[in-house]
Formats: sequence, C-alpha cells, structure tokens
Amino acid sequence: MTETKWGESNNKLGFGLMRLPRLEGDGDVIDVEQTKQMVDLFMEAGCTYFDTAWIYPGSEDAMRHALVERYPRESYTIATKNAAWAGCKTREDAIEQFETSLRRTNAGYFDYYLLHNLGQNRTNVFDEFDLWNFAFEMKQKGKIRHVGFSFHSTAEELEEILNAHPEAEFVQLQINYADWENNDVQSRKVYEVARAHGKKVVVMEPVKGGLLADPPQSVKKLLKEADPDASYASWAIRFAASLDGVMAVLSGMSNVDQMKDNLSYMKDFKPLSESEQDVIRKAREAIEAIPIVPCTSCDYCAKVCPMNIGISGTFKCLNIIKLYDNVQRALHEEVFCVKNPGKKRANECIKCGACEAACPQHIKIRDTLDEAARLMNMN
Repeated sequence: MTETKWGESNNKLGFGLMRLPRLEGDGDVIDVEQTKQMVDLFMEAGCTYFDTAWIYPGSEDAMRHALVERYPRESYTIATKNAAWAGCKTREDAIEQFETSLRRTNAGYFDYYLLHNLGQNRTNVFDEFDLWNFAFEMKQKGKIRHVGFSFHSTAEELEEILNAHPEAEFVQLQINYADWENNDVQSRKVYEVARAHGKKVVVMEPVKGGLLADPPQSVKKLLKEADPDASYASWAIRFAASLDGVMAVLSGMSNVDQMKDNLSYMKDFKPLSESEQDVIRKAREAIEAIPIVPCTSCDYCAKVCPMNIGISGTFKCLNIIKLYDNVQRALHEEVFCVKNPGKKRANECIKCGACEAACPQHIKIRDTLDEAARLMNMN
C-alpha cells in the first residue's frame, strides 16, 4: 500500500461500504458481483482504505467476499466499528460485536477500529463497558492496529471526549463545505478541535449523504462556470481531502459509475487551488442565502410542548427540502431526528401555541409544522 507511515496515504479516497449496490427486485440483498467490480477499480487505482461497521447490514460479509477472499491482506486496510449503544446490555454483548466483525470479515485483524457514533447519551456506554481499555488490549494482541472513534455532536463535547481519552489515535467526523459553518453539524469547529489535539481525521459525509452531488441550482451554476467538466460531488470530496491532517475521505459509493467518477479526480489527487477555494466559499454563501427555517435547535419549544413533537428535528428535515428539494432524504432524516428519539411527528401538533411563546427566534412554529407535514405527506 502507498503509505509512508500510518495515516499518511497518497490516496485519500476511502471506500465507504454503508451504501453498497443492491440486487434489482430485492433491495435488502447486496449486489456482491458489482461490489467486486468496484473493489477491483478501487484497488487498481492504488486506493486502500475500506470502511464498514458491525451495524451496517450485510456490509462486513460483502467485504469478505469482494475483498478479503480476493486480495492479499497486506494490500489494503480495513476500518470497522463498535456500536455498543445498539442494544448491548453488558460488556460481553459489546465485545461480541468485535468478535462478530472478525468472523464476518475473516480479516484476521483490523487496521482501524472505531468506537462508533459518540455524542450525547451514546458516549457514556463505551466508558461504562470499559471498551476503551478493551480496544487497546486488542491492539496489544495485534487484532487492532489503530484505535479511534466516530463522532456526531458539538465541538464542546468533542473537546470533553478528547480530554478524557487522549489515547484516541484518530477521529472520524462529518465534514463538508455546506456544513462548514452550520450550527448543528459544526464541521469547522469539530475539525479544529481534533487538529488542536493532534488527531488525524477521517472524513464522513463529504457529499452530505449525496445531497451535494445534486446541490441547489445557484450552487450548480457556480460550479459549472468554474469547471464545466467536474462533477458536483468532486468539488465536495476535494474540499474535504484538501484539509490538513485528513488521512481518508469516505465516499459511500453505490455503483460502478460513482466509483469511476470518484477515482477520476482522486487517483492523482490535487488539493483545491486558492481560486477553487474561493468558488467553494461562494457556493457556501449561495446555500446560506436560501431562505430556511431559522431554527437553532435550542429546543426551548420542546420543553413546553404537551405533545412531545419533534419540532427542531422536523425543521431540520424541512430545511433539507427547502435547500435540496429532496423529500425522500428528509423522510430518511426524520427517522433519526424525530422517530428514533421518541418524538411525535408534525401532523400531531394540537396548535396550542405554547412553543411559539418560548421560541427566541420568533418562528411561527404551528404554521411551519403544517408546511412540513404537507411537504412530507404526513396528512
């Protein structure tokens, strides 16, 4: 593999195996043959970083068939993840996730092992089950090469985790140009915290779950004027890969064409020039100029809502529609920010108005929830 030392590969593109192609007529079954083609293209280009997780259905098994059984183990690197918050009741349950990942992949060891999706109430589980010590014990035994964690929360919380666990070797963060100054995602802030602690960074969601592959029209115009031949996704991935200290930028590729496009500009990666950085700044300004719900997720409204409506989560989904005109993605997001936390949907609002009296942004919450319910076909 093309590395001078760990985390400094010449090929920064990482193959994220969360969104692998599916067989026609059976969306639950991964298309292993197409995945093999994608793996072959990736390896032929000199790229080596494969990312999966215990919690991604079928992904670790597909990796075994498409990669591990077909290439020498030393020719690639594997990252997988432990989601101890996902139904684990004991430390033994969490450790079994590691053993299951070893069996599924048959990789022998993991180059990168991540405690998955730290942030908010998920963080404490890994401490309660003493999984930090477990991971480093596995490192001493040669079953793990490097230990890190993935993270979805605020820069303040990331600071707390890194202060508590300076032994972490790298951090996986959601970074993209659209969320660089976003108050919820805080891409710039979390990146700067990680680098201030001297941690290498793996980037996830560089294309914002595919949304930046089809950005708003104002952004499309800017990017096409700057480079008519470049795909919209290429701008997003190159932005992330150009950041100092980034060792891999994950792309959750779903077909051969996406793989070919990514390799066309990442095989011989060139960081964004100053003029290209200026284009990205203008693209971000164009996104920020689009009128959206000015919700800051302070959740003062939630504290007084008698129906436990997921108000701020619903507004996050509505803003996806306003920015990207993507209802399906908004509904997908609603699962994570409204349904899974146990909140009720927008169409269950009883119009009492308590929320509006509590909102520092003076949002017309009742009308806006009605708009979300209509656009997301809840009624």
